[in-house]
Amino acid sequence: LVYAAFKNTMSSKDADLGDKLSAPPDFNGPTSKRRMTDILCTVLLWCMWITMTGLGLYAMQQGDYRLILYPLDYDGNLCGTNKGQVDMTDYPYLYYVNDFSGGVCVKECPKLENLTDVKTLVTYSGLYQVDGSYITSDDIAIADYSYNNDTLACTETLCYPNGDPEESFTSYGVNMGKGFSYYAMDTYELMWRCVFTDEARDAVDAIVNPNDQNNLTSVIDTMATQNEQIKQGYSIWNNLYGDLWVARYYILGLGFGAPLVVGFVYSLFLRIPLVLPFMVWFSVAATIAIVFGGAYYAGELAAEWENADPPMYTDDNIKVAQYGSYALYAFGGLLVIVFLFMRKRILLAMGCVKEASKAILRLPLIIVFPVIQALGFAAFMTIWTVYCAYLASMGEFKTQQIDTVPGLFISVRYFEFSDFIKQCGWFMLFCFFWSGQFIIAIGEIIFAMSISKWYFARDKKKVGSGAVISSIWTSIWYHTGTAAFGSLIIAIFQMIRAVIAYLQKKADEMDSSLAKAILCCLQCVVLCFEKIFKFINKNAYIQTAIFGSSFCKSAKEAYCLIMRNAARIIAITYVSGGVVFVGKMFITTLTTGAAYFVLDNELRDELYSNIGPLFFIALSAWFISGMFMGVFDMGIATILQCFVADEEMYGDSQSMYAEGSLKNWVNDHGKSSEKRGCMD
Repeated sequence: LVYAAFKNTMSSKDADLGDKLSAPPDFNGPTSKRRMTDILCTVLLWCMWITMTGLGLYAMQQGDYRLILYPLDYDGNLCGTNKGQVDMTDYPYLYYVNDFSGGVCVKECPKLENLTDVKTLVTYSGLYQVDGSYITSDDIAIADYSYNNDTLACTETLCYPNGDPEESFTSYGVNMGKGFSYYAMDTYELMWRCVFTDEARDAVDAIVNPNDQNNLTSVIDTMATQNEQIKQGYSIWNNLYGDLWVARYYILGLGFGAPLVVGFVYSLFLRIPLVLPFMVWFSVAATIAIVFGGAYYAGELAAEWENADPPMYTDDNIKVAQYGSYALYAFGGLLVIVFLFMRKRILLAMGCVKEASKAILRLPLIIVFPVIQALGFAAFMTIWTVYCAYLASMGEFKTQQIDTVPGLFISVRYFEFSDFIKQCGWFMLFCFFWSGQFIIAIGEIIFAMSISKWYFARDKKKVGSGAVISSIWTSIWYHTGTAAFGSLIIAIFQMIRAVIAYLQKKADEMDSSLAKAILCCLQCVVLCFEKIFKFINKNAYIQTAIFGSSFCKSAKEAYCLIMRNAARIIAITYVSGGVVFVGKMFITTLTTGAAYFVLDNELRDELYSNIGPLFFIALSAWFISGMFMGVFDMGIATILQCFVADEEMYGDSQSMYAEGSLKNWVNDHGKSSEKRGCMD
């Protein structure tokens, strides 16, 4: 489509594509006479960072990150901390008492061999026991709430009429999970919350509601938006968070360190022309083999767990393994189809990468720069995450009195954000978008400048890593503003998409089909514009790297240059993505596959599911692999633009900087691609 658009525009008589480039008398590659470009955008970028820092420091003074990590009891105390009216440092866990999020802080989540003691109630004021109870205060150590004179306390009339468990369930105190007390039950800990086990819930159901006359199953399933939200909803959130916390060091090592090593080694081999074909086809075969191997392994594992005697894993774990196997088989089949359709494109792409590899082979330091980018992004993310954590803790405690039965009010505390905090949250999201895109943009300028210095050298063998070092200095000193300008445009589009995503969520809540359809279309349109501007930006950065011009001028010159040579540039740019895609898939698949076996061997009994950690490892590996493969992608784009600029300035004469093999390759593949069509 892009190719067709360019071709149609080329055929328009009204198209003003400007004059062809002419070589200055003293032209000797990327200009040495530079000035600082787009200074205003540099100032805006620094203003954003300073504002973000000021906001973060203010949040660190006013907020407390523990508020978003630790649970809140019914009276506004933060379990496990001294935040609140009482020091709860020795009571880090929350035991839920009702389905309004009301709970009490306990020293440990109770582990009961008999699953439950229905003669013992956990209440807002401590333990309440009747004849026949067997647990002690050591089994469930509750914090001292005697300081609160307004706390409701259990009596036989309120909580346990006639000592009958069935009557207690409908009493004012228990009130079918809507009161100020609930039964002592076996639990497990998730993110400092005590979650009722399935077996304990069934045991309580059998005792206090044997005929299901009060629909206890439904009551307990919704117990504390937490108990089923923690049990099921938290399988998406709290279970996920708990798994991420347990596996945090593995995620850091396997999601950040491993892709860096694999991506670096892969890039080193990929830049060797003789090794390139083997690496590409080996990557294709290995990627497919890893996916199908993982599918087979997951299926065998599910069967082993299902046939285990005695059972060692829950039905949920078995289903996850089975569905994971099916999903991997489907994904593997899809990859086979994609690679079959891409085989011609991959063959052409190897030629693109081979030409770019000649430059990268002479600039070995350029392979290291993605590591620097990744470290820079990690440093920013660390600071940004800390600021956001403190900002999210700046809400206000609110008290809600719930009239569950006439004359009996249940007190529940909750957290509410002001409009100021919400606006600050949107601003922090914008800071994330702009800073992330800026790191990518400044890297692209550095790549383009380094490769253009190699291209516009008469003796290319003399160009080395010194060109990369000088490009880093020149790009940061002179063209930070240009990188800021281009990244600001992308960040604005991403921010618009985030707002649309927020509105889509609201439309889902309203169940408005028309609104959802309109917002979905808007999301697609904005995404298309974002992709278009990313293409414009990349080529504008190349112009800036060569001629030292500002963003707007560079974008215009790049557009005109590409339009005058649309057939070759668009066709070759299209096919060049083949090897980049293969490389990203290989690095991501290899890293994620290795991570699965490491997590399975080291943390099998500690994780609810390894899906969450593996997802974040795969996501991190995909982005980091994109940084390494982006070197080749940017190298191809830079060489192509340098070539057509070189050709316009010097014609087909001997004065051209392009080597004979490069001229023949670009002309042959550009023309043949035009004849076949971009989608062949």
